Amino acid sequence: MAQLYSAIDSRTSWFQNLLLLFRRPSRLQIAALCHRLRDGEREVLLVTTKSTHRWILPKGWPIMSLKAHHTAAVEAFEEAGVIGNAQKKPFASFQSHKGGEGGLQLRTEVLVFLVDVESTTSSFPDKDERDVRWLPIQEAMRLAGDPGLVKVLRKLENLPN
Repeated sequence: MAQLYSAIDSRTSWFQNLLLLFRRPSRLQIAALCHRLRDGEREVLLVTTKSTHRWILPKGWPIMSLKAHHTAAVEAFEEAGVIGNAQKKPFASFQSHKGGEGGLQLRTEVLVFLVDVESTTSSFPDKDERDVRWLPIQEAMRLAGDPGLVKVLRKLENLPN
């Protein structure tokens, strides 16, 4: 994970980030569906958004130097302190929106990768900006405000343990 994270220079300027925005695939975000078994019950991880505090999956814009599943692993680490391996093939996708400053809503396609969690750490980049919770799938579906995310969680719920 450290190798993936070091591939991203977190000190890029706002201007460099703006330039990257125009090179990214249009409106595509990569999400990490982190899951684990606890006492025989599958749990998933949700995080809050920085601005509106909605419950979502860790997600972000594609990192052009990485494969999509590696981007999912990076997002899981940066936003929730999850260390794990993302499966190479997408698990699901859904339509969502990215809220911006001033009420701007950008429609996005979210490509979701399952992340098999190896461990977690309490030291991660977004620690002071997000709440992180492990929840049973049913509770996660109640907290998730996005209908597309609820469908993805329902799909996970139907997988065998």
